[in-house]
Parts: sequence; C-alpha cells; structure tokens
Amino acid sequence: MDTGLAAHLTRWSDPEVLEAGAMAGAFFETYVVSEIYKSFVNAGKIPPLYYYRDSNAKEIDLIIWQNGALYPIEIKKSAQPAGATKHFGVLNPAADESNFDELSRQLKMKIGAGNVICLANGLRPADAKNWIVPVWLI
Repeated sequence: MDTGLAAHLTRWSDPEVLEAGAMAGAFFETYVVSEIYKSFVNAGKIPPLYYYRDSNAKEIDLIIWQNGALYPIEIKKSAQPAGATKHFGVLNPAADESNFDELSRQLKMKIGAGNVICLANGLRPADAKNWIVPVWLI
C-alpha cells in the first residue's frame, strides 16, 4: 500500500516517469485503495473492502460492503473514463430475487450507487446510478 516505497524499489524516483510509465495505472489504483482503506481504519472500523474478477475477465476494482449493500468502485487514471461502469452489472444477480431459493432471497444484497474514481475536475453523474468522483475528493 506504500506507493512511495514501491516507486523507490522500482527505481522510479522521477515523478514524471512514474506518472507516464507502464505501471502508472497500477500505482494510481494502489493509492486510491490505500486511501479508502485508511479512511476506514482511521474511523476505527474494519475495512469492508472486496475485489471482483471472474473467469471472463470481468473485474471490479473495489467493492465496499456496508449496511447490507454492495457499492462498486472502478479506478481509472483518466479524466474521461468512458465505459468504466460496464462491469458493475455482474453484481445484479446478487440483488435479483428470482435467481435464488427461499434462504438466498432473505440474504440478497442491495446494489448501491457505483463510483468511478478518476482524474476528473469535479463530481458528476456517470449515468442514472453511478458517479464520476475526482480523486481529490477521497
């Protein structure tokens, strides 16, 4: 979770090289996840953070499970993250009662608003249920 240590170990001491390098997206994602993680720990809570990837390479960078709901988060090192919420739909079966037996219906999950954390200038809706969130707001 220490991006400074990771940059030092990879000998990328120049911020411009780190920002434009092949691992820039991974460093950005690590930074965002660590900041969210620290916000839970600093509030005295165990971070309810998860990751999703299936056999079809559908991936959700971060899922926060809180108050019986799943909140998907995609992290993009871009100011215009087009199509970033396309994999959020993989969570829909967890909310659809018709897919479950009786016990599973009682355990169904609500899918909350998703977020795309990126380098956008301001907070704005991505679509009817998801938001584009600038990294400086976390």
